[in-house]
Formats: sequence, structure tokens, C-alpha cells
Amino acid sequence: MSAESRLGHVERGTEEIVTRQELIGLLDREAHPKAYIGYEPSGFVHIGNGIPVAHKIKDLVAAGFDFTFFLADWHAMINNKLGGDLDAIRTCGRYFEDAFRALSVPDGVRFLLASDLVTRPSYWRDVIHVSKRASVARIKRALTIMGRKEEDADLDASMLIYPAMQVTDIHTMDLDLALGGMDQRHAHMLYRDLAPKLGWKKVVGVHTPLLVGLKGQGRMDAIDAKMSKSRPESAILIHDSPEDITGKVEKAFCPPRDTEGNFVTETTRLILLPHGPLRVERTAKYGGDIKFDDFRSLAAAYRSGELHPKDLKAAVSRELADLLAPARAYFERKPENLEALRRITAS
Repeated sequence: MSAESRLGHVERGTEEIVTRQELIGLLDREAHPKAYIGYEPSGFVHIGNGIPVAHKIKDLVAAGFDFTFFLADWHAMINNKLGGDLDAIRTCGRYFEDAFRALSVPDGVRFLLASDLVTRPSYWRDVIHVSKRASVARIKRALTIMGRKEEDADLDASMLIYPAMQVTDIHTMDLDLALGGMDQRHAHMLYRDLAPKLGWKKVVGVHTPLLVGLKGQGRMDAIDAKMSKSRPESAILIHDSPEDITGKVEKAFCPPRDTEGNFVTETTRLILLPHGPLRVERTAKYGGDIKFDDFRSLAAAYRSGELHPKDLKAAVSRELADLLAPARAYFERKPENLEALRRITAS
């Protein structure tokens, strides 16, 4: 693959790259640089954190990256996910590996638990080094990576360890590139701020957009409004049935003529149109079928009123059900970890 093509694979579908020039230099120097994404195993995988991430991982592998999918079980325990029960969190980790294999993440991608890092004596030494070079105020600003507010650490001091652990994770895995949603930007920037003080190498940050939840954004911050694996009611899960998908999309936030914070139009932009054209079926009375090849044309038709929310919702429901058919089939063949997680979350 040419250098230009490698760069294009890394860039497409991203919200931000910190920095593009560093990425170009990395691709020039390294045939197989190291990259990762980290997730707390703490809930069900949905279309927002599943489909774009799986697609981006495939892009990075195609561009020559050696990729690690990091299952941050200790981090989830600190964040009180699944009751802070490590056994339950690790069960969720096994489900996560299933979920991303179901989304066709390449076989060469390795899945690694935080438990495999924290047993190294050097790990906690480096957590201390990171902590000594960052102020409490700077660490608190990074707490949004946990879905927390700064004041939450006033009641639970372990939360102050979390950002230092995430910085240490990147160093311990000797990474060249850190992939994450825009909600992980604070962690990557904390690493980049501290790396020169610690004598560690700079790491490129690649950040993907966040898909708004079913209720839309409204006046909420984009991070607060995002689709969340810890709030299944805000999400379309990758193993939802076609009937469940239709029911959720029908109730989703989709104001006429307005694409701002609109779940349905954002789903076309971030999930469906990157995979190909979107066909909206309509009767001849309402203009007949129409096909959109890109979001610009779809948004223009929607804002003008030419495209009605009901017609768009029907098309999005159909296309999502088709796109997720392989994931549903995977879990029909291999349901054990999904069923175990369902039992945990139901208790």
C-alpha cells in the first residue's frame, strides 16, 4: 500500500488527528506501528461504539498497524461499573471480544486485559511517575474520560488514579497511535502533555465522532448526549432484532427539517452512508424512491422538507437491520457470553 493510501485509511471517518504531521512522519518511519483502543467492559456494544470503531480498526490494520484492543477491567472497577465486580467485568470483556469479532475485526487484532499489565512491577512505578508530574487539577480535568465530573473524585479518591493509569497503559504497550472517540481526547492529550516530562515518546491521537443517543442531543454536551453502552435504553445494540431496531428508531429523536443533534440523520452520516448509498422507499404520491450517495445531499433534502422523517426512519431501520445481520448471526451461533452478561445486568 502506498504512503498516500495508508494515510487515507487512517484519516477517513475521523473527527480529529493530533497531529496530522506527526502521523505522516510515523507512517514514513514505521511499516508496522503499534496502535490501540481501550474500552471499559461495562455494558452492551451498540452501533455508536461498535460499527465505526470496528471499521476504523480494519482501516488501521489495512494501513499496516499492529493493533491491540485493550479491555480496561481494572479501570471499570474503579469506575464502579457492573458494581465494581471484577469477575462480572471480565465476563463482559469476553462478550466484548465476541462483539467485535462479530463486527469482523481482523483475526490479527489482539485483545488484552488491563489485568495483564497491572501485575508488572514497573506499571505501578510509572503510575506514580505520571501522578508526580501532573497536578490534581490537571488530573481532574481528565475525569470526563470516565464519564465523570471533577467533583466526583471528592467522594472517591481512586478516581484520581484512573487518568494516570490510562497514560501508563499507553506507555506500557509502547504505542505509536491511540484511537478513541472524542470523549477520550482528554486522556490522550494528558499523555501528550506529560510525555516530554517523562522522557516518553509522543503518540498520535486519532479521534472519531460520537453518535448521539436515541433521545438526541438537545441542550446537552455532545459527550453527555452520546449513545452509551451503560445505558441500553439510549442505544441500538449490535445484536438487536430487526423488530427492536424498528421500534427504537420509530421513537427516536428526529425533528423535521433539523439535522442538529438528530439521532436518525446522524446515524445516516456516521453509520450507514460510509458503507454505501442509502435508498429511501416512498410511494409515487410522495415523490417515489430516492437514493442518497452522501450526507450533504441527504441533509439538504431533509432540511428542505423534501425528505420526511417517517420515510427516513423506515429506511434507517431497514438498513441497520441488514447491516447488523452478520452480528446477530454470530451471537446465534455463540450466545454464551452475551447471555452471561444479560444475567449479570438483570440481577
